[in-house]
Amino acid sequence: MSENKIRVGITQGDSNGIGLEVIIKTFLDPQMMEICMPVLFSSQKTFSFHRKAMNVEMRFNPIRSAESAAPRQFNILNVYEEEIPIEFGSATELAGKYSLKSIEAACEALEQKKIDVLVTAPINKHNIQSPEFQFKGHTDYLEMRFKSPALMLMCADQLRVGVVTGHVPLANVSAIINEEKIIQKIKMVHRSLADDFGIGKPKIAVLGLNPHAGDAGVIGSEEKSVILPAITKVKSEGMFVMGPYSADGFFGSSLYLKFDAVLAMYHDQGLIPFKALAFETGVNYSAGLPIIRTSPDHGVGYDIAGKNKASENSFRSAVYLACDIFKTRKGEKEITANPLKALSKNEREFG
Repeated sequence: MSENKIRVGITQGDSNGIGLEVIIKTFLDPQMMEICMPVLFSSQKTFSFHRKAMNVEMRFNPIRSAESAAPRQFNILNVYEEEIPIEFGSATELAGKYSLKSIEAACEALEQKKIDVLVTAPINKHNIQSPEFQFKGHTDYLEMRFKSPALMLMCADQLRVGVVTGHVPLANVSAIINEEKIIQKIKMVHRSLADDFGIGKPKIAVLGLNPHAGDAGVIGSEEKSVILPAITKVKSEGMFVMGPYSADGFFGSSLYLKFDAVLAMYHDQGLIPFKALAFETGVNYSAGLPIIRTSPDHGVGYDIAGKNKASENSFRSAVYLACDIFKTRKGEKEITANPLKALSKNEREFG
């Protein structure tokens, strides 16, 4: 690959969680530097604390601006100079404050085109709350910042799952779902499959809301009154969309393999089967935004933070997917291979 590598901006996430651990593990592999040019928005002191806790040696290149990032090096842009206390496994106010500093600095660099894509490490949605951040997570914040609606699209190889309603209480789902919202989400999935994944004629499956997709109205009416009319409408516009399917049978029979993406009605309906099928390699992609943002499909991992037990597979997959989408948007045919995806660290080192 040429020296003109994809500039991957990386946020530190919650410093008391596993974010920096999986970042370090990902870029300990020298092959990653041939794929992209990483820029971590954090601080040398925070990074060094985590590196020491892991008992690993990893060189880095301290920089003051993203333009100074160097190829074949792990670049750290100092977002803050002060040394912050690291309390593994604890949800502290300071950890939330500095995770936000990292996000804001990375987004500013993205706006100024100093980085090409953004990969975010997990945050704690509670301790990050502040007058500057009153959102349910990264996606809502990015929608505001980049002034565009986004769709959480979970990706793993050929499995892609989107949701009509994201982080909302289950009791509110039925009231929120309507024909217009379903049509909007289907179109966002369709557009992303074409523009971000290079799929010429996307095939999309839509799940029902109720058990057994309502059982012809016996268990619920939303399938007939809301979901099916939305599917009929987009099909009339030339899209290949099928459903509504009963969620349990759809995943249980592996019917999902026949489609390029699946649209679920609510969070757990889509993410439980997704994580059951692809927990270690899944990636959360914010489709619909003018920028490219991915993240691992796991959380802060307080229970294993500081124990050097976290798997980097999902974070590494997030880096690869961000680079793949960047290339696809640029019209490049060659998609980055991930030769490390199915191998453990020991297998990569010793064959």
